[in-house]
Amino acid sequence: MNSQTNTIPTGYRKNAKGDLVPEARIKPVDKLRDEVVSDIVIKAKALRQAMLDFKLATMSQITDFVDLSGSEYGINVGGKKGNVSLTSFDGQYQVRRAVGEHRVFDERIQTAKTLIDECIHSWSGGADDRLMAMVEHAFRVDQQGQINVNQVLSLRQLDIDDANWKKAMDAIADAIQITGTSEYLRLYERLPNGKYVQLSMDISTL
Repeated sequence: MNSQTNTIPTGYRKNAKGDLVPEARIKPVDKLRDEVVSDIVIKAKALRQAMLDFKLATMSQITDFVDLSGSEYGINVGGKKGNVSLTSFDGQYQVRRAVGEHRVFDERIQTAKTLIDECIHSWSGGADDRLMAMVEHAFRVDQQGQINVNQVLSLRQLDIDDANWKKAMDAIADAIQITGTSEYLRLYERLPNGKYVQLSMDISTL
């Protein structure tokens, strides 16, 4: 199998179209711009890797502590979902690990939507316009063609005493599928007023 190399000949640079351009034909300001951007991105990638290494090491450190605490005191610090909040002795800092689930609906969500529509049409005088708007809003799809789970679940909070409505709400619950989990790391510092504020790790907010 022949392998293709992306080696750029000496004295040339590749432009955005993938064409090789002689160095002599490139303006000094364009060369300087290229060097500035490349330098920034190289440093940013190194910082990003350092942050990833920090997160992995910190998650491991938290897990080790939870295991130690459980073995010594017979308690489950994290609970069944693995959420953990650790506070420094003086209360100045908190480290929180949260485990979030990735939830999607399977094909049964269409059955739930049909049941809801049947409820609305069967009620004498029709349904409240606000309720109909809520239902349509809840079942909107995003740019990926997915229905927002939280929006649909908000319908289950409505106190509607109707057997078919309750059947539809049960169908919503049955349609939820857990496709995976993600771990989130958040750091907090206590202000003089006692409120904890998150230490942002987002470079754009610093």
